[in-house]
Amino acid sequence: MTSNTSILRGKYPAKAHCRNVAAHLQEATKHDGPTRIYLQGQETRMIEDNDEAQPFRQRRHFFYLTGCALPNCHLVYHIPTDNLTLFIPPLEPSSVIWSGLPLLPKEALEKYDIDDCRTSNELYEFLGNKVPGEVSYEERTETPQPLTFAEESHLPTDQYEQSLLLPWDLNHLHEVIDRCRVVKDAYEIASIRQANEVSTAAHIQVLKSLRHTQNEQELEAVFIERCIALGCKEQAYHGIFGSGHNAATLHYQANNQSLKGRWNLLVDAAAEWDCYCADVTRTMPLGGTFNKESEAIYTIVKSMQDGCLKMLRAGVQWEDVHILAHEIAIEGLLALGILKGDKKDLLDARTTVAFFPHGLGHYLGMDTHDTGGYPNYEDKDKMFQYLRKRGTLPEGSVITVEPGIYFCKFIIDPYLKDEKQKDFIDQGVLDNYWDVGGVRIEDDVLITKEGYENLTTAPKEVEEMQVIANS
Repeated sequence: MTSNTSILRGKYPAKAHCRNVAAHLQEATKHDGPTRIYLQGQETRMIEDNDEAQPFRQRRHFFYLTGCALPNCHLVYHIPTDNLTLFIPPLEPSSVIWSGLPLLPKEALEKYDIDDCRTSNELYEFLGNKVPGEVSYEERTETPQPLTFAEESHLPTDQYEQSLLLPWDLNHLHEVIDRCRVVKDAYEIASIRQANEVSTAAHIQVLKSLRHTQNEQELEAVFIERCIALGCKEQAYHGIFGSGHNAATLHYQANNQSLKGRWNLLVDAAAEWDCYCADVTRTMPLGGTFNKESEAIYTIVKSMQDGCLKMLRAGVQWEDVHILAHEIAIEGLLALGILKGDKKDLLDARTTVAFFPHGLGHYLGMDTHDTGGYPNYEDKDKMFQYLRKRGTLPEGSVITVEPGIYFCKFIIDPYLKDEKQKDFIDQGVLDNYWDVGGVRIEDDVLITKEGYENLTTAPKEVEEMQVIANS
């Protein structure tokens, strides 16, 4: 916690991110591309037919190059001079009475890793001025040439304002930032670790509350309260608090069902710390202790995760790790008698996709499903269709490891009717497990050169969880 806090006391490393992005852009264009980068931050958006603003969420690419989470801002990064200018909204006296004083340029210079800060009403004058290494606006109108790396959704609609940007290849900047975001620096890792520490405290509080609540929504409230109390006002995503059969729905959203008569609760919920996400899933015994069937499935899923974690290091092929998860699932479900037949035949038939239909994990960062994974949702192989990361894992990337086994009738019933699949599944044994619902265990893992570091510390050992649940 101490090292984490000391890192986060510093400024978000916006300039380092700008330099990295610029280097990749110049490499791709063989130093023959534009000399500056322009991005627009998210604007304030009003609720339809209402005078209140929608909840604000900064554009992630903009935050990556500024560390600024204010609405209605712009950035211009001049590549040859390594100069980053942030444009923030000007002070409007009429709004001060309602919202207080805004951040001023001199305060922004102290807060952010930038070289200059101006107000947004200066933006187009700034863009029109000649900068060393660039062509003036007058010269550009005679000999138009691209000056700016930009993203199409960030461009002004006014033609004159667009002419001051003269954007170049509107897809290139987006693609490069997506790639750069894959490998995290120390500040980003500290932010993800901090989000995990808050999430761990919230998961523990839910465990302590299991035997004292009656409805899923009460436990969701317990989780969110802990996150806010510990400094995370935003959730990384809409949390999943699925009890009983609801846990078999991968992205269950209702969170409003009674807990009565149900065995387990699947909690997939995490905090967001300063635009960086955790993503944590735990499956908990609602009565304080797992019953026989639930513990058997939990043990298999825990073995799936343990086996996959042992494979992790820089350069590992993520598809290979995903296959291992299915192989361990096959062994476990064969031992229980739910599956029958030869291990290789079961793997080749993709029978475990009925019980483990999603990918093993995804990149994590400013977005829960972070950029750079390049999934192939058109893959004809059902085992890999929903794998959100393809290829090898680089050092410094953060990925979730989240195996699961689910008993969802909608998914499994077609397998029971399929001529090629039904002989691999013992329906009589399967019927004992429907009420398990679903079991998933998810941790956030930093990939290192020789292995990994698990950033998630929420309890997941059966004995420890049961002790906490009964405390």
